Amino acid sequence: MAELVVAGPPTDLPVQPARPSLFASIREDVACVRARDPAARGTLEIVLTYPGVHAIVWHRLAHRLWRGGFRFSGRFLSWLGRFLTNVDIHPGATIGRRFFIDHGAGVVIGETAEIGDDVTIYHGVTLGGVSWSGGKRHPTLQDGVLVGAGAKILGPITVGAGARVGANSVVIEDVPPSMTVVGIPGRVVRPAATRRRLGDGRIDLEHHLMPDPVGEAVAALVDRIDFLEVRLAHLQRRPDPGSGEPGVGEPRPDIQLE
Repeated sequence: MAELVVAGPPTDLPVQPARPSLFASIREDVACVRARDPAARGTLEIVLTYPGVHAIVWHRLAHRLWRGGFRFSGRFLSWLGRFLTNVDIHPGATIGRRFFIDHGAGVVIGETAEIGDDVTIYHGVTLGGVSWSGGKRHPTLQDGVLVGAGAKILGPITVGAGARVGANSVVIEDVPPSMTVVGIPGRVVRPAATRRRLGDGRIDLEHHLMPDPVGEAVAALVDRIDFLEVRLAHLQRRPDPGSGEPGVGEPRPDIQLE
């Protein structure tokens, strides 16, 4: 008699990590503040006075409703969170664990934005779209990304894991992992290997050491102009009568322009 064999689920599929519960996620969001903000002095202070923490709590509640099909309820809860915190996060946005919004004011995160774990953003940041069409239209921030104050990351682009976006930058193209991007439009200027690390392994924010590629280019041009002006003045100087030196407009074999 033939045996009936029932095929089980495939065993070679990647195992997805279990998603923490809502309250576990909120506890992690509160705990990560103490690791990233030296001004935080205690859990009670963080829970009661940090609008960025309040905003992510409202979002996690609204996102659960949104994913459960209660779209209006999720949208209303998101609006209420925005009214109370001045942080606008669409309930459809996907946000990972230990997310920290420092200061909070003026942050906007669009519907199809995706944010990984251990991401930090500062006030005035926009994760926006560049199209009115449906589908994916907002950026993806992978794990460990840091976005400085006032930065705008626009379109369905990807900011790689561990990358940094300097304050007030406008990023419209993909950023490789572990790179620093600054400027308008954003330019990659520094790899992770050059970052200074603190004694316990944490990365120094170094906001005051962000490179300025435009300023450096202008400074190089000014130096070059000064150099050429000195050479031109030397070429055009008038010799004393009878010195035997070439005059204005005559070639000088001892001076060559590069």
